[in-house]
Amino acid sequence: MATEDVDPSEDERVEEILRRGPAGAFAVAGLATFIVVALFFIFYFLVYLPRGAIQ
Repeated sequence: MATEDVDPSEDERVEEILRRGPAGAFAVAGLATFIVVALFFIFYFLVYLPRGAIQ
């Protein structure tokens, strides 16, 4: 596709998306981190602590 065939509004739309940055990627990374930390605390409080000290 030649450059003159591209709709100018399409370029503006792409530039607007790029200006907003990687917000979706940060949201997914934050959610994944939250899930990992939550699973750690669930394991710690429901599995590790009830076993008590091993002698």
